[in-house]
Amino acid sequence: MQTETPKKLFTVDDYHRMAEVGILHPGERTELINGEVVHKESMNPPHRSMVSRATQILVARFAGRAEVAVQLPVQLNRYSQPEPDISLLFPRKDFYKSRHPGPDDVLLVFEIAHTTLEFDRSVKLEMYAKAGIREVWIADVAGGSITVFRNPTGKAYSAQARLDRHDTISMLAFPETVIAVSDLIGE
Repeated sequence: MQTETPKKLFTVDDYHRMAEVGILHPGERTELINGEVVHKESMNPPHRSMVSRATQILVARFAGRAEVAVQLPVQLNRYSQPEPDISLLFPRKDFYKSRHPGPDDVLLVFEIAHTTLEFDRSVKLEMYAKAGIREVWIADVAGGSITVFRNPTGKAYSAQARLDRHDTISMLAFPETVIAVSDLIGE
């Protein structure tokens, strides 16, 4: 009979201390996910291209209405501080200088997945739902689509829609701003 050994889960404070004392090296690509330090995969050219493309479009469309944060921390709770590819945040005059944004600050999380699609759709999506993130977009780089998740209910989202290149998309926070999916993900 196999039993699971209890894990030591790290808090956000532990995670920051690991970086301060050099356990996590500067420039090392990691996230704190459900109390575990997770190494992020190196960004390949298709992933990098889509992050850059989407960032330029979102900055242009939401300037003055939302802060567009690229691969910057969002503290979801005591044990999770992911760095979404892109997050749109309520703007603040101090640009979150005194603290990382939390769930109530997030208008949208946009994960762009090339090699991490299953992880993003399972582990990260559940984590975002539990934190109450109101809207998550997950782009499938290889499949050329974006799946929109809305209305968090516990561990999942009650509304989901898969959009292809020929579709348009808008955020719950700014329904009047319509963007072609092909503009975000390319051809």
